[in-house]
Amino acid sequence: MSHTKRHAARRGGGAFAVVAAVAGATVLMTAPAAHAAVVDVDYQCKTPIGNKGAVSPIDIKSVRSGSSYKLTMSFQKGVSSSPVELGRGAMKPSALIKLGGAESGTVAVSGPTNSEAIPPNTPIKITDLSGTYTPKASGKVTFTASTLTIKALGTTTTCTPGNNPGPSLTLDVQGVGGASDASPSGGELPQTGPADSAIALGTLGGTVLLAGVAGALWLTRRGGRQPA
Repeated sequence: MSHTKRHAARRGGGAFAVVAAVAGATVLMTAPAAHAAVVDVDYQCKTPIGNKGAVSPIDIKSVRSGSSYKLTMSFQKGVSSSPVELGRGAMKPSALIKLGGAESGTVAVSGPTNSEAIPPNTPIKITDLSGTYTPKASGKVTFTASTLTIKALGTTTTCTPGNNPGPSLTLDVQGVGGASDASPSGGELPQTGPADSAIALGTLGGTVLLAGVAGALWLTRRGGRQPA
């Protein structure tokens, strides 16, 4: 291979490496800013027959939908139990997810009733719970498992985390806001643009001109009626 061809080949290889590096950097820069982790939550439950406790790993996932996020909270182990069998559809779970970081408050999530009977004295497997979160602020927001509520056979069991668990999910979000669609308030008048101003000035000029012509005609006619 000649010197010129070898130089061109090296230059082409170098250009490919630069393109690949830039492409890799672009992928990294456009990757979604989210972090998820499975966190052990030590639920302390107050049941109609006394206090019970159980540790369940909690996973919280998110799927973006427009300006909101669908959250799914999963329990990898059962919590609490019942002294009697819970027939199909007898148990209804719900929970709160605590917000932190750029936002505060909670997001309510809930799930379907149990699809199969739950034997007595058996840890209750909680179905996946889901809900919708709409950001109000911008920045990093954390999502942490909070109060779990189990309703069954006319009773309510409330479980709260006793180990101060860490977040199961962190998202970098953009808050929904702005008043671009708001109507003028009070006695404010809508702002007009340059085109509107030009039309308004043109109309005003035409009105003044017409008024001047009418005045001249009136004076001429009046002058014609006066004796010479």
